Amino acid sequence: QVQLVESGGGLVQAGGSLRLSCAASGRTFSTLTMGWFRQAPGKEREFAAAITRSGGNTYYTSSVKGRFTISRDNAKNTVYLQMNSLKPEDTAVYYCAAAWHSNWPPLKYGDWDEWGQGTQVTVSS
Repeated sequence: QVQLVESGGGLVQAGGSLRLSCAASGRTFSTLTMGWFRQAPGKEREFAAAITRSGGNTYYTSSVKGRFTISRDNAKNTVYLQMNSLKPEDTAVYYCAAAWHSNWPPLKYGDWDEWGQGTQVTVSS
């Protein structure tokens, strides 16, 4: 098993930036595919971004591509989501996720094995 703890959420104006962090423990981090999902009020949880074990490959949903960047530091057991040019529609709870074995890209909720508790991101207009 792996434990995931997100941080870095908050309130930001449209056009601003935030960086989310997710610290992992309990399993060798470099063996995990990592990702971020988000869930807006009244909507289903949706895929945002993913990164391979080595960090050599990333994938984004179309609505965040070009604005968000996922990265990881295997020495620190941490994955990041840099969010720039934020829009009100980015408002959601953001969840960190880990997969032991997955297809690529792992777009579905069922592709992932472990989840963090979530961190709120609110973008005001």
